[in-house]
Amino acid sequence: MSETVTTNENAPSSWRFPKTFWFANSMELCERAAYYGFFILITLYLSSVVGFTDIEAGVISGLFSGALYLLPPFMGIIADRIGFRKAMILAFSLLTFGYGMLGVWTTKVSVCLFLCVLVFGAAFIKPLITGTVAKTTNASNRARGFSLFYWTVNIGAFLGKTFIPFIRQEIGLHYVNYFSAAVCAVALIIAILFYHPESRETERKSFGELFRSLGKILINARLMALTIIIAGFWTVQQQLYATMPKYVIRTVGESARPEWIANVNPLVVVICVIFVTQWMRHKKAITSMTIGMFIMPFSAFAMSLGPWLNDAFGSSIMGLHPFTFMLVVGIALQGLAECFISPRFLEYFSLQAPKGEEGVYLGFSHLHSFFSAIFGFFISGFLLDKYCPARESLPAGLSDAEIATYYENAHHIWYYFVGIAAVAGVALVIYTAICQAVDGKKAAESAQSNDDTKPENLPQTAICQSVDTEKVDDSEQSNDDAKPENLP
Repeated sequence: MSETVTTNENAPSSWRFPKTFWFANSMELCERAAYYGFFILITLYLSSVVGFTDIEAGVISGLFSGALYLLPPFMGIIADRIGFRKAMILAFSLLTFGYGMLGVWTTKVSVCLFLCVLVFGAAFIKPLITGTVAKTTNASNRARGFSLFYWTVNIGAFLGKTFIPFIRQEIGLHYVNYFSAAVCAVALIIAILFYHPESRETERKSFGELFRSLGKILINARLMALTIIIAGFWTVQQQLYATMPKYVIRTVGESARPEWIANVNPLVVVICVIFVTQWMRHKKAITSMTIGMFIMPFSAFAMSLGPWLNDAFGSSIMGLHPFTFMLVVGIALQGLAECFISPRFLEYFSLQAPKGEEGVYLGFSHLHSFFSAIFGFFISGFLLDKYCPARESLPAGLSDAEIATYYENAHHIWYYFVGIAAVAGVALVIYTAICQAVDGKKAAESAQSNDDTKPENLPQTAICQSVDTEKVDDSEQSNDDAKPENLP
């Protein structure tokens, strides 16, 4: 039976929500824990367990991640047509099956197939959960509802990456897939037994409408230019999953825990985002984004300083390996930069949408992540292969000293991302200057056009013609009034 949801838009603000809201967020927590527990190790799994090279693992991971950013709007249309409950059960059935099979079958072909299963299952989740939050809240508590949703996302991601190292190090890397499958199975049970969303008529978009909206975005030069520039930021951010896990394990050793290092990012975001948003509330969105963009080169540069720190202070800094310590510093700076960029980018993106199409435009607001996932993972594979190769790929019979020579320039990887971030930051400054010049020119032309239409600025002949026309109109009206049929 569907749950009755209070929709009084003028109801007092409250932290009380219907059961469906809480069950939806519980499933979101499970899905995020499963996804991030798996995704932080995806390239390691593809190389160490399945047998792909670093380059191949980068390509496959990039396509997998990119698809997850592109498909949700399309899956949302299917969810609207078959109903949220059926779609949720289908999504978690696919995820439970996909994760489980990745632990059972580890041949290259089967792994690619099951990754496709995960893509379609995971692409349902975002529109389903956000749609449920929207349907189970009203104007008075919607902001609080979405705040709880985003907290749930971060808590799920944090918990998943927190537990995974114990499974990877104590049992084995491929058993991580069983953890993800088990967590999704819990969410599936919740969906079957407790998830009964209210049926409410909403405007349904067709695939044709969605493609037309996507086409409008792709031909919007200003919006696409900004999307590509911001993708530079996310290309560096993607290295949290593309490069960092292999880099730290290969340079520090198997005792390293990249999962915990990655958790620094959501921790910093949760702590700082409210303060940064409040501080920048009176600034333009583009100003806030520019500040964040220029933090990123320092983030990547900090991650390259592990060897220098090791030479200067020894092999332990506050109980951490120097490479690990500088990764933590760099990732913390990434989290800070994200606080300046992400919320304001969504604001700017939504303002470019035609009236009435804001929702569809925001559905594609993660196009920058689509581009950066593919590019970021692709380039990561080549850089790892060149500067920080897998030990299995090295010639047999090498001594420890000879093996060390293959990793002495591993930190050079981060110089490439310093360059990408710096170019993106400069590009954003140029983009802003060009947009201001274009907008200023349009404003001046508009003002001139308005001035030209004022009576005092019209040519004398035009004014005379206007007066003569009025006289003719008055004369005609007088003649009409004098006609017998129009007399009282």
